[in-house]
Amino acid sequence: MPKTKHHHHRHRSPSTSPSRSPSPLHKRKHRKKEQAEKERAEKKKQKELMKALETPEEKRLRRIKKKEEKDKRKRAEMGWDQEMMGYTNADNPFGDQHLLDTFVWHKKREKEAEETKVSAEELERREKRRQVEMKTELEKVKKRRIEREKEREAREEEMALLQRMKEADMFKEWENQEDDFHLEQAKLRSKVRIEGGRAKPIDLLAKYINTTDDDMDIEMQEPYHLLRGLNIVDLEDLLEDMKVYIELEGDVHTDYWKDMLIICEDEIAKLKKLELLSIGSKSIEHREGMHSSVSTDVAKIFKGKTYGELIALETQISAKINSRNPGDVTWWETALQQLKAHIARTRLRDKHQAALRKKLFQLKQEQAEQFGITDTPLFPSAGPVKVETEQEEGEKAMEGGGGGENEEETDSKQLIPVELGEPEPSSQEAEKEESDTLIAEEDLLQLAYDEYESSKYSPKLLKAADIKDEVELIDYEVDVSIRESERRRILSGDKSVTEYGKINMSRTVSDDGSTNEEYDFNSEITLDPQQYVWQGKYRPRKPRFFNRVHTGFEWNKYNQTHYDVDNPPPKIVQGYKFNIFYPDLINKSQAPTYTVTPIKDNPDFAVLQFHAGPPYEDIAFKIVNREWEYSWKYGFTCQFNNNILQLWFRFKRYRYRR
Repeated sequence: MPKTKHHHHRHRSPSTSPSRSPSPLHKRKHRKKEQAEKERAEKKKQKELMKALETPEEKRLRRIKKKEEKDKRKRAEMGWDQEMMGYTNADNPFGDQHLLDTFVWHKKREKEAEETKVSAEELERREKRRQVEMKTELEKVKKRRIEREKEREAREEEMALLQRMKEADMFKEWENQEDDFHLEQAKLRSKVRIEGGRAKPIDLLAKYINTTDDDMDIEMQEPYHLLRGLNIVDLEDLLEDMKVYIELEGDVHTDYWKDMLIICEDEIAKLKKLELLSIGSKSIEHREGMHSSVSTDVAKIFKGKTYGELIALETQISAKINSRNPGDVTWWETALQQLKAHIARTRLRDKHQAALRKKLFQLKQEQAEQFGITDTPLFPSAGPVKVETEQEEGEKAMEGGGGGENEEETDSKQLIPVELGEPEPSSQEAEKEESDTLIAEEDLLQLAYDEYESSKYSPKLLKAADIKDEVELIDYEVDVSIRESERRRILSGDKSVTEYGKINMSRTVSDDGSTNEEYDFNSEITLDPQQYVWQGKYRPRKPRFFNRVHTGFEWNKYNQTHYDVDNPPPKIVQGYKFNIFYPDLINKSQAPTYTVTPIKDNPDFAVLQFHAGPPYEDIAFKIVNREWEYSWKYGFTCQFNNNILQLWFRFKRYRYRR
């Protein structure tokens, strides 16, 4: 059969038909494609030109860089983290020369291919899936590790916060302890100054307020009288000292110190006013808004009022100032300032009176317990007597001298309260409100004088039945003669045995079997007074000493690092030298000894005690508790020569050794 020719005709798409033009989208794609091919060709051309012009060294560096980038991509595909990206076959902490190569277990793969009848391509795909799973698991492990680190950091921050809070509480406690320490030191300094007779006003004020209930010593005058006679400089120093006490004591005795501050500031203002008036300055009265004569009248208004009345008056003046009504506000403010000083003085005076009543009541109870008095009052004849004491006289003197306390004079006197005894039945109800009657100090003395004149303080007459058998009675004439002889002996400086001593000795030896034919022989001849050389030689006493302490520092590595010659390290104790003198030692054949005893509460220190024997008492010193160097090369000396005990030693030096 003849072959049939098949003619294949190419079908044209509508887009390529000459009758239709290409769309704008197609043109843009075509232009982008042409531009990308052009850039690719240009880049390839530049690359070929660069390869043709580069030197062998540049070519080597380019290939190394290309290889490193390839290895980096390979490591990223293998799941390496950023820490291991810098490892190479030649530089890695594992010593692996094939670190970047993928390990393939060919024998295992061949065995698996034989057993499972799986092609090598399938095994390779499985290996890649396993690597992806391992990479995912590794990412999870890293994520969990990061979370654990964050949790640990949070715990550490919480622990640090708790530690800071604990340290803050500890520092607060230390600050309180430091304040208590400074307060105790201030009180101790005040006590030392008072005992030394050089007390400052702040010392007396602190002693007044810190008097305990068991202490029977109490000041008879109010504390603000201590400001009398002080100049402006002394008052300003006292003001600062009181502020320090307020800060140290805290809430203790706050009202007392505040009242004293107000009074002290008022005294300073008065003295400054007097100083300005003395130099002829008239502007001070204009600034205060109150003339001196008017100020005296205002003080008279305040005088004689009680604490409650003064508080009510203060409220009225404050309301007057705050009401903003027409008037001289400066005058009222000056009056209010003076009123506050009056209130402070009145409050201190009331508290002082209460303290006096309390102390007198304690004295009454002690006397009642001492003499066995239960119902009898302390002063039965005491009546409601009121007299002016030295306190009011001092206040008047201050007012006349212009020193400044002319406004605290009231009708209340410096009185001592005495609780009266049980009154008569007819006057019991009338005197019920006056059970605590105030008696002045002079009246107490007058009552004592009356008691003395009435009974002459004679002892009570005892009956013979009340005397015990072992009590030996001495006749009045014998007692008088013995006392006269004792007086004469003391005036003459005689050191012989007293008559009472002779009587006691005769009683001691009276039972030795003596007969009636033995009599007392007391015919002693008095010799002239003599001074013996040995009379003070063997009295018990502490030995004299001359001691030295050796200090210095060591140029070890630490001190050489942190200090230099201009700024040396702090000195430490390196040794001691003890020289104890025993010139009057009785038993000189036995040398004195020493003992070292560590202190239990503070093991860093020890007590070095020396013992020699009579007439010397033991003497001890507090030293540093370190190991001694007993070699004579380092200056150790322990000898007793020429009645001198020498103990010289140094401490061992500990050198650092690895």
